[in-house]
Amino acid sequence: MPRAESSETPAEPDAPEASAAPDTAGAGGTADAGGADAPRPKSRRHPVATTGTYPPEGSAAALGSGHPVPVRQWPIVIVLTMVGVGLAVTALNQFRPGVVTIGAALLLACVLRVALPDVGMLAVRSRFTDVLVMGVLGVAIILLALASEPDPVITLPFVNEIARFLGRGGG
Repeated sequence: MPRAESSETPAEPDAPEASAAPDTAGAGGTADAGGADAPRPKSRRHPVATTGTYPPEGSAAALGSGHPVPVRQWPIVIVLTMVGVGLAVTALNQFRPGVVTIGAALLLACVLRVALPDVGMLAVRSRFTDVLVMGVLGVAIILLALASEPDPVITLPFVNEIARFLGRGGG
């Protein structure tokens, strides 16, 4: 129906003036002949369709449309598979290797985002933001997994300070 209205609008130049007259009349009650030239008040309603939103850079599928979706989206499939393996290892009561695997998956996602021009669904924000967030989170997850008790592989002084502040530190 809206298409029929839009096709009739150019044929009837008086139709917009007739519909604009009640809007521009205001408190006076009548609109003069020059009322059609007066600017219409801006609507406070949200637009029906979102405009000005663009997909992130590099969000095109990694392979062409001739391939099935998992193959086209292979970067996110590999990263999510690694995260799934890390969660499975963690569920099997191997905390540190599982969490390190999840951190490594984030670092792999960071490297894929930097190295490949199109990564499909792995692109969420701008390339810079994606790389920064995935890299920082990947490094943080790996460092915290390696510093976790019991028997930490590395020692991070600020973790001991946080634990002491929370009342859980031994020193």
